[in-house]
Amino acid sequence: MQHHITMTKDNFEAVNTKILETNLDGEAVLEVHKTEKLMVFDENTYAKLKHFSFKNGTIEVSVRSRLLPDAPDFARGFIGIAFRISEDNEQFESFYVRPTNGNHEDSIRASRASQYFAYPNYKFDYFREQGIADYEAPAAISLDEWIAIRAEILDERAVFYINGQETLGVNDLKLGEEAVGSIGLFVDIGTQGFFKDLKVTVYDEY
Repeated sequence: MQHHITMTKDNFEAVNTKILETNLDGEAVLEVHKTEKLMVFDENTYAKLKHFSFKNGTIEVSVRSRLLPDAPDFARGFIGIAFRISEDNEQFESFYVRPTNGNHEDSIRASRASQYFAYPNYKFDYFREQGIADYEAPAAISLDEWIAIRAEILDERAVFYINGQETLGVNDLKLGEEAVGSIGLFVDIGTQGFFKDLKVTVYDEY
């Protein structure tokens, strides 16, 4: 079953974030800022869809990020999705992009334009410390442009697309095939995030 989500703040719970309804280039969109855990990466900082349960299916959304005026120099415009969010917000998985890395002249930064992680134990720094590069991928993206994200999720596997191009495949989602939970609009340090056109197709109804 496909769900077209109405992008109003009443449909979302602010989890360590602030949610605003705003107009951008003549379109009504949802704006999300991180308000808590400000200087900690890969935390439970998202607008969480209320009364929704997701295990397997597809998630599609268009995202756009700008850097806030007080963003630190290591901010990258982090923005994306969270999925299979537990009721207590203590577990979830995520796919996000780093738009400032997308067309960077530094090849290492360019190779890290997108990221999968699982909270709380498998954040990006865990993979970096272990020398594991399998959960990051390049993408030709930039700040302040609409980026189409699509996630196809089935049990322990996921394929993530950016602007229609397959970007990253994960065959071992860290929360396992039994994880079930809501969907979230994820932002991180220094991001002014905008979201529109959220569509979720659910394979299993719970």
